[in-house]
Amino acid sequence: MKILDKKVGVAVIGAGWWATYAHLPAVIKHPKAEGIAVQSRNRKKAEKIAQDFHCPWACQTIEEVLAIDGIDAVIVSSTPNMHYEQALKVLQAGKHLLLEKPMTFTAEEALELVTLAHQKNLHLLVSCPWHYTRHGKKARELITTGHLGAVKMISVLMTNPLEKLFKGINTSPTHGMDEVYVEPRKGSYNDPKIAGGGQIYCQVSHVGAYLSYLTGQMPKSVYARIDNCGYPVDLYNVLNIEMERGTMVSVASTAATPESDRNYEVRIYGTKGVIFLELWKGTMKWVPFEGEPTLYQDLSPEEIYPAEAPAMNLIDLVNGVGENASSGQQGLASMQIITAAIASNEQKQPVECR
Repeated sequence: MKILDKKVGVAVIGAGWWATYAHLPAVIKHPKAEGIAVQSRNRKKAEKIAQDFHCPWACQTIEEVLAIDGIDAVIVSSTPNMHYEQALKVLQAGKHLLLEKPMTFTAEEALELVTLAHQKNLHLLVSCPWHYTRHGKKARELITTGHLGAVKMISVLMTNPLEKLFKGINTSPTHGMDEVYVEPRKGSYNDPKIAGGGQIYCQVSHVGAYLSYLTGQMPKSVYARIDNCGYPVDLYNVLNIEMERGTMVSVASTAATPESDRNYEVRIYGTKGVIFLELWKGTMKWVPFEGEPTLYQDLSPEEIYPAEAPAMNLIDLVNGVGENASSGQQGLASMQIITAAIASNEQKQPVECR
């Protein structure tokens, strides 16, 4: 893949809450990147964001963006219902792509994007900040180097206080933000036609990609129960997942949790030891069956959720630096899990991932 000898020209499609919080600041900070264009359906909004984030072009459509010279990479940060259509156009135009999670609405759409990116020799990333922490990298290293032995079982408890967003009570975001540049639009999280679903699309999408990131495995089958509690989108999910090499995974996830006590516990059980991770709290311990345990230094508050890391990774990759830590293949794994989980809940039986 050709390495650029200039700054990477970046455009952002769907410049809203998360783009202005994470992606555009990353573009500004990266010494080898240049913000070229931002897009919003509201032109005045696009013009203000372009001015505030030092981008020369403000656009209302993706077609306007892709017609601009000098764009090497595109970040699609629109609502989930637009991801597939917009990502397809970006890849067809020959641009490298960072796509927000959930990657698409279905595994079939995700596979099409992964295949197209491969055919065109383009970088495709899905926005999964958890993959970039020191602990995540170390856990993956312990697994891939064989220190854990065969990975037999993983248990995950993933909670985040997004209940009000999914119920449509208000649009105040979380992640410890007191103020935001742009608040999410009403319906972005609680209208299934826009969001796809609630907890399973918004949060289990993180878990699915993380499982593939850690283990290097794709999912094989899912048995799931999903509860909407009478609301348009789901609040509770319990999934039993079999990975392709036989690893058994249990996932319990909910948006109905106190803001003061959210959890992302990941326990990885191998034939040679166990890894204990708490991603929201930034803790990690490795306990081998033979030898002394290792307690790793806690992550600082700034390290716990490196929101800008995926955009930084995209820019580095276009410059020929580093490896893809949140690949389209991992996003595909996540969508295979989500698609199968929804079908399993409807059919009340295990469903094969496709």
